[in-house]
Amino acid sequence: MLLAVALMVVGAFVLLFQATGTRPVSDAGRASAGQVATPPPQPLAPLRSRSKTSVLVLNGNGISGAAGTEATALLGRGYAHAVPTDATSSDYARSMVLFKPGWQREAERLARDAGIRAVAPLDGRVAPAYAHLPLVLILGAN
Repeated sequence: MLLAVALMVVGAFVLLFQATGTRPVSDAGRASAGQVATPPPQPLAPLRSRSKTSVLVLNGNGISGAAGTEATALLGRGYAHAVPTDATSSDYARSMVLFKPGWQREAERLARDAGIRAVAPLDGRVAPAYAHLPLVLILGAN
C-alpha cells in the first residue's frame, strides 16, 4: 500500500514537470548564497619538446663524472642542452628535478627520462651563470 502511494507521488511529479516544461535542479547544480562558481580549468600549455628544453645537471653525489654521464644521456634523448657541473655540496641523499614556474610538465618528463621520483619548484638558488636554464637535475646518492 505504501509503495503504491509513493509511486503515485513520483508519477505526479513527473507529470507536473512535463506539463510545465521545467526540470528539477539537483543540489549540486545550485550555487548557495555567497558561493562563487569556479571557472573551468584553463587548458594546459603544450608540452615543450625535448629539443627546446635545456637542463642544468648538478653532481650532488661526489662521484667523479656523474653529471657529465647524465648530461650525455639526456642529449642522447634529444634535449637541446644539458650542462654538467658540480653542485655546491656533494652530500645530496637523493636525486631530484627542480623547475622554474611554467616548466612543471617538462620537469616531470625529465624526471621520468632520468628515473628520478622527486620533482619540486626551483627556489631560485642557482648560480647567475645558469639562471636562464629552466630545469635543474641534481644527482644524489640514489
